[in-house]
Amino acid sequence: MVETFRVKGMHCAACASAVERILKKQEGIQDAQVNLVSEQVTVTSDRYLTLEPLVQALGKAGYELERIEAPKEVSLAVEGMHCAACSAAVERILKKQPDVIDAQVNLVNEQVYVRYVGEKDVAHWEAAVSKGGYHLKEKEQEQWKETNFHISGMHCASCSSACERMLSKLDGVKEASVNLVNEQAHVVYDPRRVKQSEMFAAIAKGGFQAEVIREQQAAKEEKESNRGMILMLVLGALLLYIGMSHMLPVPLPLPDIIHYATHPLNFALIQLILTTVILFMGRDFYIRGIPALLHRVPNMDTLVSIGTLSAYLYSIYSLTQIAAGNLHAVHALYFEGAGVVVALVRFGKHLEAVSKKKSMGAISALLQLRPDTAVLYKDGREMTIRVEEVTVGDLLVVRPGDHIPIDAVVVEGSANVDESMLSGESMPVKKRAGEEVIGGTIDLDGRLLIRCTKEMADTTLSHIISLVEEAQGKKAPIARIADRISLVFVPTVMAIAVVAGILWYIARGDIALSIQIFVSVLVIACPCALGLATPTAIMVGSGKAAQLGIFMKSGEALENAGEIDTILLDKTGTLTVGKPVVLSIVSDDPKKALYHAGTLEQGSKHPLAHAILEKCRQDGLQLPAIEHVETLSGLGLRADSEGHSIVLGNQELMKQSGCDIRSALPEMEAAARQGYSVIALGVDQQFCGFFVIADQLKSDTAQAIAQLKDMGITPVMVTGDHPLSAHAIARQAGIDEVIAKVLPQEKGEVVKRFQNEHKVAMVGDGINDAVALTQADVGIAIGSGSDVAVESADIILMKEGVADVATAIRLSKAVIRNIHQNLFWAFFYNSIGIPIAAGVLYAFGGPLLSPVFAGAAMAFSSVCVVTNALRLRRFKA
Repeated sequence: MVETFRVKGMHCAACASAVERILKKQEGIQDAQVNLVSEQVTVTSDRYLTLEPLVQALGKAGYELERIEAPKEVSLAVEGMHCAACSAAVERILKKQPDVIDAQVNLVNEQVYVRYVGEKDVAHWEAAVSKGGYHLKEKEQEQWKETNFHISGMHCASCSSACERMLSKLDGVKEASVNLVNEQAHVVYDPRRVKQSEMFAAIAKGGFQAEVIREQQAAKEEKESNRGMILMLVLGALLLYIGMSHMLPVPLPLPDIIHYATHPLNFALIQLILTTVILFMGRDFYIRGIPALLHRVPNMDTLVSIGTLSAYLYSIYSLTQIAAGNLHAVHALYFEGAGVVVALVRFGKHLEAVSKKKSMGAISALLQLRPDTAVLYKDGREMTIRVEEVTVGDLLVVRPGDHIPIDAVVVEGSANVDESMLSGESMPVKKRAGEEVIGGTIDLDGRLLIRCTKEMADTTLSHIISLVEEAQGKKAPIARIADRISLVFVPTVMAIAVVAGILWYIARGDIALSIQIFVSVLVIACPCALGLATPTAIMVGSGKAAQLGIFMKSGEALENAGEIDTILLDKTGTLTVGKPVVLSIVSDDPKKALYHAGTLEQGSKHPLAHAILEKCRQDGLQLPAIEHVETLSGLGLRADSEGHSIVLGNQELMKQSGCDIRSALPEMEAAARQGYSVIALGVDQQFCGFFVIADQLKSDTAQAIAQLKDMGITPVMVTGDHPLSAHAIARQAGIDEVIAKVLPQEKGEVVKRFQNEHKVAMVGDGINDAVALTQADVGIAIGSGSDVAVESADIILMKEGVADVATAIRLSKAVIRNIHQNLFWAFFYNSIGIPIAAGVLYAFGGPLLSPVFAGAAMAFSSVCVVTNALRLRRFKA
C-alpha cells in the first residue's frame, strides 16, 4: 500500500534523509521517499499505517507528520458467499487492491465495509472480486425496520401532518404516519441510513418532543403501582382503625355516625366499602389463587384468597344479620381481617420485590456498564444516538472517560482501556488501531474512532449477562428439598386450617372463632419463604461472583464447588504463564552471549527461540541482519555473523564444534535435572556459556495453592509434560502430588479415578482439558483459555491465574450456608406460626392470633429470607 504524508520541520537534504531513515525503521514500512519541495513523504507499506507511532518517532527528531487524506469508507453488497471461507476470500481480494486500507465482510447481511484512500474504484474492485466467483454491488440493499414512539405537543391535524412531513424528509425513512389521538408515530426506516435519534431531533426542530414509548410506559406503570400501594395501605390503616379501635384497652375515638354502639349498620357498611375496594385492588390474589385451586395446584395466592374471602363472606352474612335487627352480630365482623391482610400481604410482596431487585444487583451493575447513548460519526460529523440504534459497521467516537458502547475494532487513535469489568484486573490495557475493544469497558485517556463489529445481543457483555441470568435461573440440587415440600405444603396447610376450624367449632360452638382460626392458619403459612430461600441466595451469590470475575454456569456448580476436597490442575497456561522465558544466562559476558544467541534465533518459530528474542527485546539489544542460518537437526543452529562463527544448541553440538564445556557440565546437568531447558553457546570454537529456559509460574499460583491447602483441599498437578519439568513447577507451586506424561484423552480417566473417593474439581485452559473438565464434578476454566475449555466448564475464571479458584469455593460455601439459614428460618417460622394460628396457645389460656397479625408475620417472613440472602453482597474476595 502506498500513502502520502505531509512532513513539517524539514530544511535541507539532510533532514529529508533523516526522515526517510526514521520511517524505514518503523514496523510494516518497506520504503519511504521524501519530496523536500512539497514537504511530503510517500510511504510504501504492507498495511494501512497507524499514525501515532510514526508521529512519535519523527517527533523525537524534531519533525511533524500528518496524514494528508483521511480514509473514506463505503458499504457494498456481496453476492455469492456461502460460508466463512467465502467471506475471508472476499476480504483477502479487496485488501490486495490499491488504496484499499481494510475490508470487513458481514456474512449474515452479505455486506462488506471497505475503507480506502484516494478515489473510490468500485468497478475495479468488482472486477477483482468477480474473478473469485463473487459479485459486488455499490447500491446498498435497504433493510427496513419499523419503530413506534410517542410525540407530545401536538394539538391538531396540522401538527400531526407537520410531524409526518418532517419525518418523511429524512434520508432513509420509507414511510411515516402520526396518530393524533394516541400521540404516536409509526415509522418504517433503514437503520443504516437514519437513526431514531435523528428522527427525534427533526421532531424537536418543529417544536414537538419525541420519546421512546417503553420508557414512558415503564415509568408510568411504576408510578401507578406505587400510588396504588400507598392508597391500599391508607385504606387498610383506616379499616383497621374503624374495625379494631374499640378493642384496645383505651378505646380510640370514632365518629358517632359510624360507631358500633350507636350506628352498628353504618359501622358495618363503611367497613364493607373499604374492604371491597381493597380486595378489588388486590384482585390478583384471587385471579391467580382460585384457578390454581380449581386446577389442583394450590399456591400462596390460594391460601390468601380462600382465607380472606371466607372472612369477607362471613362478615357480609353478619352485616345482613345486623340489618335484620340482630345487633349482637356487630361483634362477628371480620372485614378488617380480610382487607388489612390483603393490604399487608401486598405490601410484603412489594418489599420482597424491592429486595429481590437488590439481589439482582450484579445484573443491574452489568447493565449499567452499557451506556445509554453512543456518539455516531457520520458524514464527517458527530451525533449522539441511543446505543440500541447502533448497527454493525457504524463508526463511533469514544472520548476519554466514556464507556465503550459496544464490541468494536479500533479504527483510529489509541488509549488505555480499563477492562476490570471483564477480567477483574485493575491494570489498564493499551488499545491501538486494529485491536478489538469490548462494550462496557472504559476509555481512560485517548480519543478512539471505533467500528461496531457485533449486534448488541452478540456482545461479550451480553453473553456475560446471559451467563449470569442463566445461572441465577437454574436451581441448585438443594432447592429440590424445598420443591418437594412445596408440593404438599399448601394442601397440608389447607387441611390443617379446615381441621382446626372444625375442632374449635365442635369445642366452643362459635362459628366466628372457627372462621378466625381458619383464616389465621391460611394466612400465616408462608410457602414464599420456602420458595425464596434457595433462588435468592443463588441469585445474589452468582451475581457477586460475576462482580469478582467468576462466572457460575448453574446453581448446581455453585453448590458442588463448596463440597470439593480435591483439585486437579493442568500445568501449562493454568499454573504457568504458558510460554518459556530465560531464567538465567551463565556466561562471563551475559549481554554478549545474549547478543550472539539472539542473532541466530531471528526468524525462528521455536518457543525457546521466542524466549531468547523476548529477552533481547527487554534488554534493548539491536540485532544485526543475518542472511543464512543453518539448522542442524537434533543439534541446534550454526551461522556466521560479523566475522564470527556461532553455534547454539545442545552438548553434542558443542562437542562437534570443538567447544570445551567440561567446566560448566555439572551446572548444566543440574539445571536439566530440575526440568529446565539448557541451551549452550559457542563462538569461534570457544564455549561462551549457556541459557537456562523454562516456563514460569504465574505470579499468584503459589499463594493460591497455599490457600487451597489451608481450606483442606488437596491440589494435584495433571500434565502431559515430562516428569522433570512437571516436578520442578510443582515444587515451586507447593504441589506435592504430580501425574505427568498424561495424554489428553487420559485426563478424563485420571479424574474418574479420583472420583471414586473424592469430590473432584478440574482446572484447565486448553482443548486437551475439555474431557477432564466435563468429567469432573466441577470443571473450572481459565477465561483466557480456549473456547472449547470454556464451553466444557461449569465455572469460568476471567482472570488468567488460579487465585480465584479458592475465592469461588469460599463463595460457594457462603452461598450454601446462606441457603441452609434461609431454609431453617422458613421451616422454623412455619413450624411455630401454624400451631399458634391454629389456637394451640389459646387452648391453654394464651392469646389468640388475629388474621391481621398473621398476615403481617407472613409478609415479614419472606422479607427476612430475602434480606438474609442480601448479606452475601458483602462477601470479600
